[in-house]
Amino acid sequence: MRGWNVLIALHALGATFSLMVGLVVLRTPRKGNLFHRRLGIVWMGAMYWTVLSSFWVKQLRPGHFSWIHALSVWTFFSLTMALWAAKTGRRQLHQGWVVGSYLGLLGAGIAAMAFPVRLAPQLLFHRPLVFAAAVVAMAGVTAAVVRLAKRPARRTVRRQEVAAAR
Repeated sequence: MRGWNVLIALHALGATFSLMVGLVVLRTPRKGNLFHRRLGIVWMGAMYWTVLSSFWVKQLRPGHFSWIHALSVWTFFSLTMALWAAKTGRRQLHQGWVVGSYLGLLGAGIAAMAFPVRLAPQLLFHRPLVFAAAVVAMAGVTAAVVRLAKRPARRTVRRQEVAAAR
């Protein structure tokens, strides 16, 4: 399909993965635990990838930045603020920046799918199996990452082994 290249595909996959992992992080009942922190780090990495890769995607104005890149700058700033707030123990501030970043991602996804001339809806309509396979693949990767994030810390496993040996 014309218009797609490796960078755009990886950008779209990163955004899809970010949507899925972010939903799990936001729905985690206990915030601040090891699972939440691990998954949050993965989500932050995926979001930074999505934002930074967007600066090389220039399909709307070939060779030039578009208004969408201003949103990328804002998202980079909001992610950095969320990270800083988490590192400095400002939980409410962290929550506000993270939720705002996630809602921005959700809005960008809706906008990307709402305009039939964009690549994602073109893929959905012209090659639905490829589109579905990409979404299913990202769901599988998300499930694997969630499962890995749920693994107990090594110290906990070691303590359990020592206790069992007694």
